[in-house]
Amino acid sequence: MTRFGTAGIRGRVNTEVTPSFALAVGRATAVQAREATGETPTIVVGRDGRTTGSALADALAAGLQSGGVDVTRIGQVPTPALAFASRDRRGVMVTASHNPPTDNGLKLFLDGEEYDRELEETIEGLLGEEPPAAWDRFGESETATVLPDYRAAVADYAGGFGADPTDVRVAVDCGTGMASVATPQVLRALGADVVALNAQVDGHFPARESKPTAETLTDLRAFVRDGRFDFGIGHDGDADRIVVVDGEGEVVHEDTVLAVVAGRYVRESDAADPVVVTTPNASARIDEHVRAASGRVERVRLGALHEGVATAYETGDIGTEVVFAAEPWKHVHTRFGPWIDGVASAAVLTRLIADSGLGALRAPITERPYRKVSVPCPDEEKQQVMAAVETDLPEAFPDASVDTEYGVRIEREDSSWALVRPSGTEPYIRLYAEADDVEQLVASVRAVVER
Repeated sequence: MTRFGTAGIRGRVNTEVTPSFALAVGRATAVQAREATGETPTIVVGRDGRTTGSALADALAAGLQSGGVDVTRIGQVPTPALAFASRDRRGVMVTASHNPPTDNGLKLFLDGEEYDRELEETIEGLLGEEPPAAWDRFGESETATVLPDYRAAVADYAGGFGADPTDVRVAVDCGTGMASVATPQVLRALGADVVALNAQVDGHFPARESKPTAETLTDLRAFVRDGRFDFGIGHDGDADRIVVVDGEGEVVHEDTVLAVVAGRYVRESDAADPVVVTTPNASARIDEHVRAASGRVERVRLGALHEGVATAYETGDIGTEVVFAAEPWKHVHTRFGPWIDGVASAAVLTRLIADSGLGALRAPITERPYRKVSVPCPDEEKQQVMAAVETDLPEAFPDASVDTEYGVRIEREDSSWALVRPSGTEPYIRLYAEADDVEQLVASVRAVVER
């Protein structure tokens, strides 16, 4: 499989994700859907605010209809709103998430959940192989509006957490992306005092890069610090990611945010076995906080939270409940839906902060120094390097526990840890580490990788 990555298909619009390619994906998706259902299904199509989105959505819809399915077009929406609209049916979102404006992409959903590997492989196998349906089997097209229902559903869901945020002042940097039509409106509906920045949809992303990081959110950080806000929120282009800024304008580590929400879900669950699913690069602070709340953590490869949720249920017992699934920046609120949803995260966190304050939520969480390092490695050498690391790293840390399911992860008795894994998109071996002695730990692990 070559076209689908960890989050759908993404690439340059003039060479990779072209209108002709979108048409082919649409037709392949339609054929698979017809064969799977034995009928003429309806597939929902949405897009983000990129300037190329309209043409690609047109081509995608043409492919779907010429493949024999009906299409409901819901216009410009956040990706989680498209996922919400795909419940009990299929959906395709035209988005490149946090990629630059020169890119675009396609993300496929079934009943609110991203396509799994098997379905993606099926679509890939059908690309370019299927002719159009018979002239009298082409699908119909209609338009619909989903945003009001989605925003109301998020506000209603978040209302079950924390406290009334009437006294909470929050700044939201929408990054001229699709959060502009969702997060400020939801938080205001909850009662928060909201100031929205860069809240006009513009596919050129003129205000800042679409990916929200400490470096790209400098304006938001200064605005929060100087404006006496309780906290700030930054989103990416399609509003599935969330970054939190504290009242001093500092970015709260993504794993701390994850731990805060995970711990609350575990404490509020009445399941005998509450489970949080996360990824190998996520901090041990999550495990510590979840264990303290009487839950447990399971890990799954990056980009496969839905697979991790399914596996947790398959291998658990009758009392198992996956209460939360997340990787850094991206959260799945499982009781709300099986999709990644930055708007829902913003709403839940606002209610939690209204109840306890951000400082009090962070206080029980041990935040150790964290590092991420990229070690150059040609693609053709990655397998050999990782095979050696799988043997040599446990030998270098004989007292650490070892997990080799998704890369090689070691965890020491003090909950410090390191992970080595190959990059799936670039010629690097990724090294992650978190420890009080993080520089020493990184140096020791890197020495093993570079042998």
